[in-house]
Amino acid sequence: MASGLAKRRRLVIGGLIVAGVAIASFLFFRVRGAPSNVLTLYGNVDIREVQVAFDASDRIARMFVEEGDFVRPGQLLAELDPRRYTAIANQARADVVQARADIVKAKADIASAMATRINAARISARDARLLKKGTVSEEQAQTDESALRVATANLAAARSGLALAQAALKAKEAALALAEVNLAATKLYAHSYGVIEDRILEPGDMASPTVPAFTMALTNPLWVRAYVPETYMGRIYLGMKASITTDSYPGKIFRGWVGYISPTAEFTPKSVESPELRTRLVYEVRVYACNPRNELRLGMPATVTVALNQPVPAANQIKGLGCGEQEHAGGHP
Repeated sequence: MASGLAKRRRLVIGGLIVAGVAIASFLFFRVRGAPSNVLTLYGNVDIREVQVAFDASDRIARMFVEEGDFVRPGQLLAELDPRRYTAIANQARADVVQARADIVKAKADIASAMATRINAARISARDARLLKKGTVSEEQAQTDESALRVATANLAAARSGLALAQAALKAKEAALALAEVNLAATKLYAHSYGVIEDRILEPGDMASPTVPAFTMALTNPLWVRAYVPETYMGRIYLGMKASITTDSYPGKIFRGWVGYISPTAEFTPKSVESPELRTRLVYEVRVYACNPRNELRLGMPATVTVALNQPVPAANQIKGLGCGEQEHAGGHP
């Protein structure tokens, strides 16, 4: 009787195990089969870095920013010793003044030569008439005609002189413009919003266009580089809104949008902190973000959430995406 009871108990336990496995399998495949409307991606914050250099060569006189300083477009970062370029610009200005004076003189020469020719033509015509009447000698008439030819040649030379003076003025003005550009290049300005990462040179160092003075991290654009599984490629589009969170700022959500989807598949990089296996094909995406208080830093791990049931953005909506001036790092009052 005891063996029968044990046998029935084993049958009951076996049945429960089979039922449990069946229920678990049903729930598992039901969940896997149901497409999720939320895509969660794991990646790292990425930015662009630029090497900022002078467009001129000389010794650095002053530098106005330090590592970690936020800079805005048009902000003065450093300047070279301007004395050599100032002297060249001053000489070019003097050359332009002289060239303009030469034009004034050339115009005066033309006026004088024209008056002389008019007078010579009048005398030559008068003596030609008198020669027919016999009141003027043929020698005098020939002398008057020769004087007219000389006056005509002098007028042509004066006009050529004016053309040469005008060409010289253009050349001097071009030299002045170049000199002023070179003088302006002794000042180094920020071309965009950014953060100074490194002061490579210091006052007293020789700078040139091939030697960077600063390394600057651009705060716009800033994005999270993540990787989308191939199975989701038909459900994610450019311009889709996204939410970005980090462990550094728990509970804070940074707004973002999908700004780039790679056309090429690759295997997930080993550096990506993903809880899933990294042996499947994925596509790189860049989820751009606004970072008004510089809280997102280069290399920071981030989690991106994209709602897949949102409408596909239109082309004009994609073009309108971006951060306002107050949403740039360092852009807040």
